Amino acid sequence: MITRRARPEDAEAMAALLNDIIAIGGTTAHQHPKSVEAVGVDYIDGPEVQTSVVAEDGGRIIGWQSISLYQGESHIGTFVQPGIQARGVGAALFALTREQAQGAGITRIAATIRADNAPGLAYYARIGFRDTGSDPDFALDDGRVVGRIHRHLDL
Repeated sequence: MITRRARPEDAEAMAALLNDIIAIGGTTAHQHPKSVEAVGVDYIDGPEVQTSVVAEDGGRIIGWQSISLYQGESHIGTFVQPGIQARGVGAALFALTREQAQGAGITRIAATIRADNAPGLAYYARIGFRDTGSDPDFALDDGRVVGRIHRHLDL
């Protein structure tokens, strides 16, 4: 596995991975598929994107991570191919993300995780994020209340 900066030509594979995760449900607050174009603007090279990295294995993208400005804060999103979570992909992504974030002068990163996403909560805790708030009433479009946990990491 290698990690590297995301490039515009990665948008299709990144969108496919994200949309697979959305379709499965349970580990992302995203509820609707994202187009290749939206992934490019929102996570690779749009005006709010601060860092964007991918993990490749055998030339195939198996995970990606991006930090973008949202409401004045640097927010992180992490997406790893279903079935291979907790095998080091996220840690490898974050090592490069941290390096890029520090190089960009980012001093604090925010993460918002669904309260029912046990793997996501464990991942962000493992890499040093700490709880700073919650939104217990956060509901999905279908009305299910899943809550959200807000975490931050000071670099």
